[in-house]
Amino acid sequence: MNRFTKASLVAIALVFAQSATSAAFAASSNLPPLHQQGEVTYMSGGVGSDQSTAIKDVMHKCPLVLEFAGASHQGNEYLADVPVHITDMNGATVLKATANGPFLLASLPGGRYKVTASYEGKAQQRVVDVSSSGHVRSMFVWPAHADGSES
Repeated sequence: MNRFTKASLVAIALVFAQSATSAAFAASSNLPPLHQQGEVTYMSGGVGSDQSTAIKDVMHKCPLVLEFAGASHQGNEYLADVPVHITDMNGATVLKATANGPFLLASLPGGRYKVTASYEGKAQQRVVDVSSSGHVRSMFVWPAHADGSES
């Protein structure tokens, strides 16, 4: 891993860190915990308005933001317990986790990735281009069931 990528990962990890002394992240005490899997630091959650607000306050600083919702008659409703599998374009797994809420924020090294998310046995895929200086947000929405019931 080159020095720039390591510095980027450290910077993202620091953004996610729950620090009571940082005025910029006053809501950070509501953030879900950080997890590490290989080179990837990530957090997932957003259940409840406090945690959802805290995540929305920092998501613009994360290279990859995934959002999960199910269509309903009232509009889209947030989902939780969504299995997520991210691979590089050679098929190597870089992250395999379950989103504990409607958001999964991940600090991936720059590159192109295939993201697969599943809900109720139905998988959706997206290809995302992550850059060390950018921000990618991808929303996964599962439609209502054919019988008229909600996701």
